[in-house]
Amino acid sequence: MGAGALQGLRVLDLSRILGGPLCGQILGDHGADVLKVEPPQGDDTRAWGPPFQDGVASYYRGLNRNKRSQCLDLSQPAGQARVLELMAQADVVVENFKIGTMEKWGIGWEQVHARFPGLIWCRVSGFGADGPLGAWPGYDAAIQAMSGIMSVNGEQGGEPLRVGLPVVDMVTGMNAVIGVLLALQERQRSGLGQLVDAALYDSGISLLHPHGANWFMDGKPPQRTGNAHPNIYPYDTLQTGSIPVFFAVGNDRQFGLLCGHIGCPQLAEDPRFATAGQRSVHRAMLKPLLEQQLAAFEGEQLATDLMAIGVPAAPVQSVDAALQHPHTLHREMVVDLPGYRGIGAPVKLSRTPATYRLAPLTPGEDFVV
Repeated sequence: MGAGALQGLRVLDLSRILGGPLCGQILGDHGADVLKVEPPQGDDTRAWGPPFQDGVASYYRGLNRNKRSQCLDLSQPAGQARVLELMAQADVVVENFKIGTMEKWGIGWEQVHARFPGLIWCRVSGFGADGPLGAWPGYDAAIQAMSGIMSVNGEQGGEPLRVGLPVVDMVTGMNAVIGVLLALQERQRSGLGQLVDAALYDSGISLLHPHGANWFMDGKPPQRTGNAHPNIYPYDTLQTGSIPVFFAVGNDRQFGLLCGHIGCPQLAEDPRFATAGQRSVHRAMLKPLLEQQLAAFEGEQLATDLMAIGVPAAPVQSVDAALQHPHTLHREMVVDLPGYRGIGAPVKLSRTPATYRLAPLTPGEDFVV
């Protein structure tokens, strides 16, 4: 199945939609043998389009490479018997059924962990199994709303907005990978598997920095600030003579370099703007003064020139521009397989890098020995 840091690891991916499949894909990218089991009608995301290729949506194809797949009806005795055979071969199970579903079928963690003591079971769920919201179904946008993420996303004075990516689902998938790797490390000592509990709600709450840290300290409810950072300024999108540019000025030295480059060194000496804290307090005064100077510059070239002298700045690019950028290609963040293009693995290992071996929809019945 190819090299990789996880070569030899066998993963039974019983999940669908996003968080669980992303976890399985990451493990597969790094060498695990991942067998994806879908219901007879297939993962729901096969229909989440357009666009479609050969009747399968891009959404599905973006989350299910480096897996072989088969269909089983786990609600039926034959499917249950077969999946137990696969569990006996697996090191890791990833599933995100509604809490209680697999237990109802007699194939949940509670029923099988004594039978397969070395098995690591990764459960991706909305809210976990217990507590006031325990066993409730969870969805990315709903968790963004409940966790406070939407409340701090959007323009000042505007309505709360969903982040334009399924950030909670994706972070939950990444947290699931972290949990699996932690459990694998511990299994080397104990020889035992364990339950890895990755809940969307917990992941949503975990994303609240720095708003949570701010609230813990001063008790003031965080507010929406548009593109601006609540603690740092200028950490914001500013208009130039051509396009918007995002400036991520994190310290006094960078602010001095910025002001010198755009021809207003006096701003860096002004007591209202001389320190990070004062710049944040007086941001409403500072922004128009900076944009007045920036009007004389072409944005993309300005961003390049500022980065060259140590001032973080970036043009605001579209998705298609980002995916075609020379650095994206240099970093191997676009994957090309016959009939498939996707986003590459962001974690680079020097000796055992990620590999791309199987396009989505590769059939399979068993683990490779």
